[in-house]
Amino acid sequence: MFDVEPIIADHKDVIHDVVFDYYGRRMATCSSDQTVKIWDEDAQGKWSVTSSWKAHSGSIWRVSWAHPEFGQVVATCSFDRTASVWEEVIGEKVSTTNTPTRRWVRRTTLVDSRTSVTDVEFAPKYLGLLLATASADGIIRIYEAPDIMNLSQWPVQHEIANKLPLSCLSWNTSTYMVTQLLAAGSDDSATPTGKVFLFAYSDNARKCVKIDTVNDITDPVTDVAFAPNAGRTFHMLAVASKDLYIVNLRGVTDSTGTTKLDIQTVKFSDHNCPVWRVCWNMLATMLISTGDDGCVRLWRMNYNKQWRCAAVLKAEGGGPTYEPAPPTPTLAATASATAKFYKKGTIGNQVPWH
Repeated sequence: MFDVEPIIADHKDVIHDVVFDYYGRRMATCSSDQTVKIWDEDAQGKWSVTSSWKAHSGSIWRVSWAHPEFGQVVATCSFDRTASVWEEVIGEKVSTTNTPTRRWVRRTTLVDSRTSVTDVEFAPKYLGLLLATASADGIIRIYEAPDIMNLSQWPVQHEIANKLPLSCLSWNTSTYMVTQLLAAGSDDSATPTGKVFLFAYSDNARKCVKIDTVNDITDPVTDVAFAPNAGRTFHMLAVASKDLYIVNLRGVTDSTGTTKLDIQTVKFSDHNCPVWRVCWNMLATMLISTGDDGCVRLWRMNYNKQWRCAAVLKAEGGGPTYEPAPPTPTLAATASATAKFYKKGTIGNQVPWH
């Protein structure tokens, strides 16, 4: 069952992003009112604002949490053409009964982009403290903090140029097949070409390069999200566009021994409207999508390994509605379909019945 509980965010304009931290006990929101709010959950499961500050001079599009191993660190990106890194600092206790004061300090401002910075995301922990940004000028920039104790220095490690403007990006958390795999989407509507691009680190070129394009998705893309890898031998990428897409990426080795990506795309039109955001749960057993229909849809994989909408959460405080599940075969039906019978012998008339 799903319980819908509205939260009064007290933002003065449209909220563009809501992101939980690694443990799911803290939440960050950003808005066109140029502010960022940090929320904490209490023992009763209630959320309250513990920090709020003006972070940019334009609309803030995205916010991202770093892994807690690097401290309480968030990154934001904005229409003002910058991205910023913020760190929570704990002050001294005023008295033994009071809790220490907390405040968020801007550690650096990244000003390399000449256009709006549309997305920002920290890399998986195994790559270190890396930060990727996507811009409307079509450039992905990957920054690295060489000293995690000094977050004021973020030199650019890679710059990847694209012909189309970029609207979103997502890191792959798995090391299987390809290292530093990154996906980006474009919201360009003038060019009828593929709008999802895949990048990876090349040992030969010693830089990140584009390795493939998902040509099946030609509509503007608003969000992409790699699924966490829970032992699969392939990658899953959720894409929000005119419809919802799930892209499966498998490694295929050709006759020359070169490994290439086999891309399979599945389309879902249940929203019947543009899809805005997608995200996965920790084990990638559930996918969540939101759209212009004002609904949050929860997707699960059935016994046939097909993704189906399992529930719909409606806005305005409406309760969840559950999609009818396909009939599951009974044990008797399954046994009759798979059982085999073998002749073991013959019962003659001379054998008495008991």
